[in-house]
Amino acid sequence: MAEYRIDELARQAGSTVRNIRAYQDRGLLPPPRLEGRVGLYDDSHLARLRLLGQLLARGYTFAIIRDLLTAWETGKDVGEVLGLEKVLTDPWSDEIPGTTTFAELAEIFGTGLDEREFARMRDRTVRLGLIEPDGDKYRVPSPRLLHVGAELVAAGIPLDSVLDIAEQIRDDCDVIAGRFVNLVQEHVFDRLEGQPVPDGAEITEVAAVVRRMRPLVKMVVDPFIARAMETRVQAALGEHLETVRDHLGEPSQE
Repeated sequence: MAEYRIDELARQAGSTVRNIRAYQDRGLLPPPRLEGRVGLYDDSHLARLRLLGQLLARGYTFAIIRDLLTAWETGKDVGEVLGLEKVLTDPWSDEIPGTTTFAELAEIFGTGLDEREFARMRDRTVRLGLIEPDGDKYRVPSPRLLHVGAELVAAGIPLDSVLDIAEQIRDDCDVIAGRFVNLVQEHVFDRLEGQPVPDGAEITEVAAVVRRMRPLVKMVVDPFIARAMETRVQAALGEHLETVRDHLGEPSQE
């Protein structure tokens, strides 16, 4: 088994000496074997250090990592925890991203805009996350959203106004998502706060709740949007219809 001084270990693991010492202070990394005053680490330290880097990159806190390592070392199955992670990180849409080119975007959205103005709109679209630069093309995370934008522009709505409403709806949806997450956080996740490593049944329960949220969110949002649109459209078009009838001298129907 290879042995490393602390600086060699840091280099092999893509970490830093400072991080290694911090992990040791937190009890996440076993101490080295001492040879005189020199600490020597082996491949088990290297493997542990790489695992710590992966878990931290996935967003785990030091406290959760310590619990996971404790569970692992005492023979418990941490597969449920990693299974929960998959539920939390899986995409919430089955939509397949697409690609497009600058020329295609200009053909669809650039009508009536000079080159400088369209470039500004493109940059704004990138900032909104609707397209992402990818070499000489653009990645489209949601082709459906791009299609909606194209339909609105084709209906005569200025691209700037379409991007305005896209930004507002995105922010509104973030508020809705926050309310759902807070609900589950308060009534499900908070039950596990301060406990030792949750057992398999508790983790499976949390994963099941998160999994059920996916269709539930759509089932709640769709009816509210439908009812609100029905009310708004009837009110707005009703006013326009009355104006047209008054102009034509037709009696209104009550």
